[in-house]
This record gives sequence, C-alpha cells and structure tokens, in this order.
Amino acid sequence: MQNSLMLTRLFPPSTNDNYRGSMVSAYFLTLLSILTIAPGCIHEFAPDGGAGTIAGLNLTHNGRLVIALFAWAGATQIAFGLAMLVVSLRYRTLAPLMLGLALVELTLHALNAWLLKSVPGGHRPPEHYGVLVILPLLLIALALSLRTSERAAQSGALPDRGIRRQVQ
Repeated sequence: MQNSLMLTRLFPPSTNDNYRGSMVSAYFLTLLSILTIAPGCIHEFAPDGGAGTIAGLNLTHNGRLVIALFAWAGATQIAFGLAMLVVSLRYRTLAPLMLGLALVELTLHALNAWLLKSVPGGHRPPEHYGVLVILPLLLIALALSLRTSERAAQSGALPDRGIRRQVQ
C-alpha cells in the first residue's frame, strides 16, 4: 500500500486526455527521448565515453578529463531523455514545454558546434551533423504540438483549459 502511494505521488494521474496538440509531436518526443537516452548511455557507460571511439578525439592529452566530461554530459542526457519519455507517454500536456526545451538545447549545440566554439581542423563528431537534421524536425513538432489537432477539436476540448465541453 505504501509503495503504491509513493508511486502515485511520483507519477500523478496521466494528463494525456487533455492534450490538444498533434499526436505526431508526442510520437516525435518519444523518438527524441530514445535518441537522447542512447548516446547518454554511451557517454556514461562506454570506457572512453565514445570520445575516442565515436567522436574520434585524441585522448593523449587530458584524456581522463575529456572522458569525465563525456560522462557528465551522458548523465544529463539520460535524465533529460527519461523526462522526455515520461512526458511523451504519460503527461502529453507538457509535450510543448519539453519540445521547447529540447529546441533550446539543440540550438545551443548547433551554435557551439558550427559557429561559436567549433574546433579547428574540420573534424566533427556524428552529433554535429545529427543536430542539423533534428532541429527543423523539432521545430515542426513544436509547432504541431501548439496547434489544436483535428482529434481535439472534434472531441470538444476547450483551447485554453483542456476541459471537455458538451458537444451539441
């Protein structure tokens, strides 16, 4: 009984019935969560965090520091990815917020990778290219999550409160 109460407090009732945006956005958030958790696990649990084996970085100098920073980044990716996954599956009313936060994160990644803090020499790890593919898709998913979908409009959901009204 006590464990059930703790789980109910940790995971309150689902808000999915009140989600008015496109289901495409919710599914995209699920995919994005997996694409965040998987590299996070590599950064956290691979011996070199993927720094040498995937990103191709030279770990001769300050290798332990680079690996530690990759592990730190992996830990934050896993936590953010799990939050996105829970929202996409159980609390879809928060999908626009999570997509917006992901947009901020990946925009900063792209700016740093390509403009502000790029590494001389032209070498780029796979994520630098992946972020360029994900960003426009993320922007579309965010826009769709903010629009009232056909499904929500037909069900009679009110646009500002997520409350159902009587369909006449």
